[in-house]
Amino acid sequence: MLCVEIIIGLYAHGWIRNYIGDLLVVILIYTIIRTVSPYRPSKWYILPTAVLIFSFAVEFIQLWGFCDRFGITNRFLRILIGTGFSVIDLVSYTIGVIPCYVLDFINCKYRRNKQ
Repeated sequence: MLCVEIIIGLYAHGWIRNYIGDLLVVILIYTIIRTVSPYRPSKWYILPTAVLIFSFAVEFIQLWGFCDRFGITNRFLRILIGTGFSVIDLVSYTIGVIPCYVLDFINCKYRRNKQ
């Protein structure tokens, strides 16, 4: 999925980059954390909410102009961090995190029933 995100960032334009890329990135972040972290919170909504807050924070540092303020000129880093704020990105992040909430809810319910 990371490769898909990189390809979208480098080569895609229009609605694929603007909407699908943002939607997939929150799922990618969630999946990476879920894969590498042994921590399983008792509350099913903690990890998806943390991913959503992180995504919103990144979007708001774009509004602040992080790359320009720190003189980041590397194309890959500018794509990775982002350079333009958009409310639509916040909506895309929110839609993208919904499957993460559903997955954690089902997983938490399954663990409770198994005990």
